[in-house]
Amino acid sequence: MNEPLKPGGAKRAIIGILAEGTISWNTSTKSHFLEEMAKDKLTIPDCMNVLRGGVVDPAEWSEKFAEWRYRVHTNKICVVITFVADDELFIVTTWRKQ
Repeated sequence: MNEPLKPGGAKRAIIGILAEGTISWNTSTKSHFLEEMAKDKLTIPDCMNVLRGGVVDPAEWSEKFAEWRYRVHTNKICVVITFVADDELFIVTTWRKQ
């Protein structure tokens, strides 16, 4: 994948991955994603719905992790992802907007 993707390209990639790819997240007990999801009373289906119907912001470079990150959001929820491969994305974190 040639990153950073423009928002429209990222959205197309997300939709393709939802249909035929792999979506993963850290499942350890110290997972930032799972802690934030629990704190804001969100579920995995909530996050999938945001990925399916949300708006993608321009990519942001994470120096710490040396990767492009994309915020996908609706009016109420934001999900941050990174692309692992053409057919895989990783959910970094999520939160409910106040």
